[in-house]
Amino acid sequence: MTTPKADRPAIQDPSRPKRGLDEELLGKRETVFRSDMLEGKTLLISGGGSGMGKATAILASRLGANVAICGRTQSKLERTQELIKEFTGKDIFIREMTIRDPEAVEQLVGDVWDHFGGIDTLVNNAGGNYSQDAIDFSRKGWMTIIDINLNGTWWMMQEAAKRWRDSGKPGNIVNVVTNVERGMPQAAHNCAARAGVIYLSKTLATEWAPHKIRINCVGPGVIETEGFNVYPEEALQRFHNANPMKMRGNAWDIAEQVLYLSSPAGRFINGDLIIIDGGQAQWGTVWPAGMPDYFKEDGAA
Repeated sequence: MTTPKADRPAIQDPSRPKRGLDEELLGKRETVFRSDMLEGKTLLISGGGSGMGKATAILASRLGANVAICGRTQSKLERTQELIKEFTGKDIFIREMTIRDPEAVEQLVGDVWDHFGGIDTLVNNAGGNYSQDAIDFSRKGWMTIIDINLNGTWWMMQEAAKRWRDSGKPGNIVNVVTNVERGMPQAAHNCAARAGVIYLSKTLATEWAPHKIRINCVGPGVIETEGFNVYPEEALQRFHNANPMKMRGNAWDIAEQVLYLSSPAGRFINGDLIIIDGGQAQWGTVWPAGMPDYFKEDGAA
């Protein structure tokens, strides 16, 4: 099975289509939530420099929360910081780092805790992925995705839980995963890691309940963000056909769900996986590198 080649302008080409929400509109976009819903709460959001993480950080700040973000690219974190300052007048905590490093994670959680006097919600949004037939994965490529998406998420969860346990304060974790119910060809490593996070979360939702720690997962389907830039045009042209609504979601759809779980309205939701995919799980399969000819038949999504 051959992965189709990308046919699109280079990243630096100004003719390349822009993807995702206009960041300037994130400060004005209408939300169903009241403006003080998260007043006094502190959220630590990984991958906060782009896409769903950036939208979540901006909306959380608009709703009154103290926000800390981390990510691998300082310039992206600083841009989120600038936007939040512009939209809300608030300063946020930023840290350039990788969640693959458990010592860096320990330092991050401790510093955020000390800076704000605690953490109320941890949003594990950071992750990595690339599209390739599984039979061609390199050992390094496999280990990289597992390390970021599974191990990195675990380091973040464990460090936050230790703080909540030792302080006697309640905690909340929202893990942004992937819709893995039907698998995802060309992203087997990501599916393996995210399935691990889902069932890790279900297990710990019970194990950590005595510490008053809730844990839930949000599983996005096809969500159009800046991350779409890594996919070939052939794949992008049919992404929306993978759900019966035949449309793409956006980062705001995910941000509002994450913050619903972080609000008082989510107090009785624990150990769950909330899928936001337009019905994709009942309908179609995403081929992030483009559908191979073998599967191209009349009626195929």
